[in-house]
Amino acid sequence: MLSTFSFPTTTLFGVGARHELHDLLARLGAKHPLVVTDPGLFKTNAFALLSASLDGTQAAIFSNVRPNPIEDDVEGAFRAYSDNGCDAVVAFGGGSALDVGKAVRLRVKRPEQTLAQFDYDADWSGLVPLIAIPTTAGTGSEVGRSSVIIMEGRKRVFFHPSLLASLVILDPEFTRELPPKLTAATGADALTHCIESFTSPVFHPLCDGIALEGVRLISEALVRAVKDGDDLDARGLMQIAAAMGGIAFQKDLGATHSLAHPLSSLCGLHHGLANALCLPFVMEFNAERKPDLYRRVGISLGLGNPTDAATIAAVRALLTEIGLTPGLRAHGVDESKIAALTAQAFEDSCHATNPVPVTVNDLRSLYLQAL
Repeated sequence: MLSTFSFPTTTLFGVGARHELHDLLARLGAKHPLVVTDPGLFKTNAFALLSASLDGTQAAIFSNVRPNPIEDDVEGAFRAYSDNGCDAVVAFGGGSALDVGKAVRLRVKRPEQTLAQFDYDADWSGLVPLIAIPTTAGTGSEVGRSSVIIMEGRKRVFFHPSLLASLVILDPEFTRELPPKLTAATGADALTHCIESFTSPVFHPLCDGIALEGVRLISEALVRAVKDGDDLDARGLMQIAAAMGGIAFQKDLGATHSLAHPLSSLCGLHHGLANALCLPFVMEFNAERKPDLYRRVGISLGLGNPTDAATIAAVRALLTEIGLTPGLRAHGVDESKIAALTAQAFEDSCHATNPVPVTVNDLRSLYLQAL
C-alpha cells in the first residue's frame, strides 16, 4: 500500500507575528484582499489589531459568517469578493471563518458553479491566495485541506489539497480575548483531533508523532489558557497544538467526530463542545474492544505507564477542570433528537476510520450514554 505524506503550509508563529501581514500580502501580489470574519469578532480588539496590521491595505470586509457556516455564508463572501474587485482572502476567526475563507476560493475559481457542483477530481490549482489567521486554538482549520459547510441541514466536507492556505499567521495576541468557555471548548476540539487521529488505524507515522506531541502541549497549556487569558505562553502553545491536531487529522478521525457533527448541524452545539461531550464514551467503547489503545496517549498526558481506564479518567478530569459540563441534556439535547442524530452520525464518514468498527446501534447507544 502506498502512502503520501505532506506538511506544506508555511506558518509564521509568535507574539507580534501579525505585524508581517502587510508585507506578506504584498509578496503574494495582493492589493485588495477580502477579510472574512464573523460579526462578533468584527467588534473586538483582536479585529482592531488586524486592521492595524493591514496598514492601509485596501481591504474589503465580509463579517457575516455564522458559528456553524452554511452555503449562504460562502455565497455572501463570494459576492463581497466580486463586488469589491478583490484579489486575495484573509480568513480571520475561528474554524467557521477559516472554512468560509477557504471555500469562497472555489467559487472565485469557477463562478459559474455552486458549491453543490464541486468536483473533487477537477483541477483546482491556482486558487486565489489565502492567509489564514485563527483567533481560537482548536479546529486547526488554518493548516487543513478541507472546509466544512452545512448544506441542506447536513455538514458537508469539501476536501482538496488546493484548499490549503498560502500562509498561516499564529499570533497569541489574537486569542487573548477569547472567553474561558470558548477557550475550553476549542481546546477540547484540539485534544479530540489529536487523540482520534493517533488512534485511527490509517498508516501515517508522521501524524502519529505530531498528534502525541499535540496531546502533551494541550496537557501543559490548556488549563492555564482557560484560567488566565493573558498567559500568552499558554495561548501560543495551544495555537501550536491546535495546528498539530489539524495536521494530524489528515490521517483521519473516528466515531467521536461522527457523533459531534450532527450535534452541531441539528442541535447548534459548538463543535468543540460536542466533541468533548462524546469523546470519553467513544474512548471507553474503543478500549473495551481494543485494549491498550490509549496507553501512549496517557503517557503524553503525563501519566507514566497508564492503563486505558487511567487515560480516559485523565481526559474526563481535564475536561472537568476546564469547566465543560458533561451530559448532552445539560446542553439542550434530549431523547427526542437521538433518532435523527444517529441517522446523520452513521452517514458521516469519520467513523469509517475509527480504531474499531461501529454500527448504527453502537452510535445510538453512545448518544444515550452521553445524555
